[in-house]
Amino acid sequence: MNIKKIGLTALAASLVSVSANAGEISVSGGASMNVTGHTGEGRNVGTSFTMGNQLTFTGSGELDNGLTASVSFVIDQGDDTLIANSPFDSHSVTISSDAMGSLTLAGEGGGTAHNAVAGTAAGNLWDAFDGLGTLNGVSFATDLLQTASAGNNGFVYTSPELTDGLTFVGSYQPQGSNRESGTGYGVNYTGFDGLTLNYATADVVGTTTTLSGDSTAMKASYVYGSFTGTYSNNDHDEGGTATDVETTSFAVSYTVSDELSITYGEETHESGTAGDQDAELSGISFAYTAGGMTLSGSMKDGENLVYGTNTVEDREQWTLGASFAF
Repeated sequence: MNIKKIGLTALAASLVSVSANAGEISVSGGASMNVTGHTGEGRNVGTSFTMGNQLTFTGSGELDNGLTASVSFVIDQGDDTLIANSPFDSHSVTISSDAMGSLTLAGEGGGTAHNAVAGTAAGNLWDAFDGLGTLNGVSFATDLLQTASAGNNGFVYTSPELTDGLTFVGSYQPQGSNRESGTGYGVNYTGFDGLTLNYATADVVGTTTTLSGDSTAMKASYVYGSFTGTYSNNDHDEGGTATDVETTSFAVSYTVSDELSITYGEETHESGTAGDQDAELSGISFAYTAGGMTLSGSMKDGENLVYGTNTVEDREQWTLGASFAF
């Protein structure tokens, strides 16, 4: 829905007159219903039902100098862990123009140049297992895909097109308590029909040298007819090798029709600790979209999920869901 800001005039008819450029506030939302099951040795948890709901408020307007200013604010109950039980989530302010590109300050929920391309080609399959907690002394709580955290009140700049299909991204994370500031940069190329190339790197800012380092991400995808092939590599390197990890991934998607698509992908996570086994994940999924509704499902398999060979580290997950955009 759209709410038009009509204007502000004649606060005091005989003394004061105030005017403002016309702007627009829009509200978009999404909701979902999902059912999930996990299986594995000693771990048949049956099925669980979850829901998602979110509203995003966006306001924008053109200034007298030609710049466009916009603000975004998300309401998502329980998503923000920084404020217990708060419904308020990501919020940001963006200044942009065709000539300068865009500069975004995110108070919370922002990203770095690295975050923009850090997701794996297969769609972060590990996310299906990192919330399982602890079983028989094995913890599934740590995310295998490590990234450069943006923190709060960080800046991200995206350039206009510098040449055919080439853009630049830069980021800045401010200095905080017991930690230095961090920077990042990246380039994106779409100048060849069907091909997309991304590269980005950013500082990992920690409170000690051991917890600091850098994260680098590379991704390439190519569309040929109804098929899309994607490859990605993420390399996370900190002062302590226990948190180092390199992730490689690929995916192949087939567009059956305008409404239906099918994707198969794999991920391999290689720990920086000597003697660890590679964690290997695979998954197949489908999505069917009709109007504002998307029906989806997936089956995912993970082996050596804590970098060991104990069979308790092998998990499987299946999901079915329906999401609605409005």
